[in-house]
Amino acid sequence: MVALAISAVAAYYSIIGLTAIFASAVIPVAIMGIVLEVGKLVTASWLYQNWKHVPFLLKTYLTGAVITLMFITSMGIFGFLSKAHIEQTVTAGDNTLQIEQIDNNIERKRREITRYEDALNQLDEAIAKFTELGAVTKGLNARKEQEPERVQINTQINQISDNIILLQQEKAELKSEQIKIEAEVGPIKYIAETIYGESSSEILEDAVRVVIIILVVVFDPLAVLLLIAANISFDLLKRKEEPNSDTQETEEPKETKTHEERVKIGDMQKVTRTGPDGSKIEFYE
Repeated sequence: MVALAISAVAAYYSIIGLTAIFASAVIPVAIMGIVLEVGKLVTASWLYQNWKHVPFLLKTYLTGAVITLMFITSMGIFGFLSKAHIEQTVTAGDNTLQIEQIDNNIERKRREITRYEDALNQLDEAIAKFTELGAVTKGLNARKEQEPERVQINTQINQISDNIILLQQEKAELKSEQIKIEAEVGPIKYIAETIYGESSSEILEDAVRVVIIILVVVFDPLAVLLLIAANISFDLLKRKEEPNSDTQETEEPKETKTHEERVKIGDMQKVTRTGPDGSKIEFYE
């Protein structure tokens, strides 16, 4: 049952992986995968039960077919797990790009604020020159003339500041999603650091491939070998239940019959009985 369960799960993952490779023929590939998976298990079981009686060429072909089908199933599992990892990586990458774009927008808007503040400083410097020259009245008049421009500049600064706040909120949301994604990828990072001592993007991909290969090596071969092990167990159980002819012969009871002779003497009979141990008993009837 365990062998069949593992094989069923392996077939399911393999079919998903193969349909990802041949996306334009999902149903035919799924049917092919199911039939080949069942054929692989039946072939492995039949080969074990009839190994001594199968012709060499047929045995060679069927053995090669089982190994090839195991490779195909493993390839499909590899594709399934790789696709799952790639989808997760792509999601993480998209968030990173969006965060970088938001950072660029924030930096650009901050530069705009700096330019507006420089304009205000220039207006202030113009007023300061009138004050230095002692023309206070002209300075106040100039200040009144600058007022509409100052209001417009301050309005622009406030609008840009509001936009920066909105961008920072959007960045915070993306950062939160990014943290969740990194938490999901966290275990593989620990594996990469354990194996390679660091967890850069390239090393992380290598660690993922190592983990997938380990799973693939164990998955389908374990199902086939467990099926063969089940055949061995059934064979041993069958032998125990069959009667042993040699044992029966040794356990047959020894001869326990008594030999009897009768001799008529007149109106009577002389009865002589010889036991299995050679003892004799005589009496008359």
